[in-house]
Amino acid sequence: MQKRFVFNVLLCFFLISVEAQNIVPGAVRIEQYLPFLQDKQVAVFANQTSLVGGKHLVDVLKENKVNVKLIFGPEHGFRGEADAGEKVGNYTDAKTGIRVVSLYGQKSKPSSEDLADIDVMLFDIQDIGVRFYTFISSLEGYMESAFLNNKKLILLDRPNPNIHYVDGPVLDKKYRSFVGMQPVPVVYGMTIGEYANLLVGEKWLQPAVMQAFENSIKNGDQPLQVVPCSNYTRNSTYILPVKPSPNLPNNAAIYWYPSICFFEGTVLSEGRGTKTPFQVFGHPSLPNHLYAFTPVALPGATQPKLKDQLCYGWNISDADAVVFKKVNGRLHLSYLLEAYRLFPDKEKFFILPKSGDPDGAFFNKLAGNASLMQQIKSGMSEADIRASWQPGIEAFKAIRKKYLLY
Repeated sequence: MQKRFVFNVLLCFFLISVEAQNIVPGAVRIEQYLPFLQDKQVAVFANQTSLVGGKHLVDVLKENKVNVKLIFGPEHGFRGEADAGEKVGNYTDAKTGIRVVSLYGQKSKPSSEDLADIDVMLFDIQDIGVRFYTFISSLEGYMESAFLNNKKLILLDRPNPNIHYVDGPVLDKKYRSFVGMQPVPVVYGMTIGEYANLLVGEKWLQPAVMQAFENSIKNGDQPLQVVPCSNYTRNSTYILPVKPSPNLPNNAAIYWYPSICFFEGTVLSEGRGTKTPFQVFGHPSLPNHLYAFTPVALPGATQPKLKDQLCYGWNISDADAVVFKKVNGRLHLSYLLEAYRLFPDKEKFFILPKSGDPDGAFFNKLAGNASLMQQIKSGMSEADIRASWQPGIEAFKAIRKKYLLY
């Protein structure tokens, strides 16, 4: 029996590996976009996930004599080494000698001055399909700058490891922020290329931006070109070749992230400062019979929440369901609800702004509404909370299906 289990596990890993090897991200399909870059001055929005085989996209472009004039970097920076939320300034990349402009922090989109000498803008970043993972917010700003400045934008699509489901509350625009810009569920089940098409198709960008986009179409231009992946379906399992950000080290963390990231809006540690972020979470005030861990300073998490404090909570890093069932294709609230139930000082569970106004709470920005916090406080069951999401999810799915490429 044990031998059969081991065999099945190894077979799963083999099949996943073969499938992942057959998937071809848009960036690898260089013949689809290289002709549009020749004899042009190019800007690239990229980070450490922007790989073509084992090489960085920027290096491949330079090998193909593409004139890369400017690099834009998102949260965590162009090389992906900065902490979450860390402000990264502009600098010259030591390896390529190309100027890098940060689009995270005070500046969220390219300026007209940045783009004055640019002909074509490229976008190639690995997303994980979660609304509060900020790369889709960065994409939105990048699109707006491209269209307003009449620059062609080529988006190189990549697989979404959470593409297999749609779940969570749909954002109320009252709670719009950089961790949630548009009325989509927490997990929206689209690749970043499909999401870009959704933004323009539903005219969710600013009116002036949409007007500029439509004027380009009328003039016979193609302002947005999505280079799709090949050998990819919505049932594909994709094992990322490089971690998309410092605190998502593996697919288990990526699968759990939509559920566990809600702890960022509470006083609990979400596991930053451990070797298994978003798979370990807890607080010193929780019962000491629970799993014990201590967040410490680590690369990518130099100042983690509850640094050097002994915490008690949960460790789900070895849950087989994460690896083989992708967390059963839904958000899990059970740990959040149980943590609130066990927390002794419930008035301090959620982090509130200095004003004390819950409308400004980071938790509500993550949720995209004020309802989830109130539902947790009132003791509502996970089943009833999930039921309250369903009308919004179904309405979104009806919109979403118009833009699916896979």
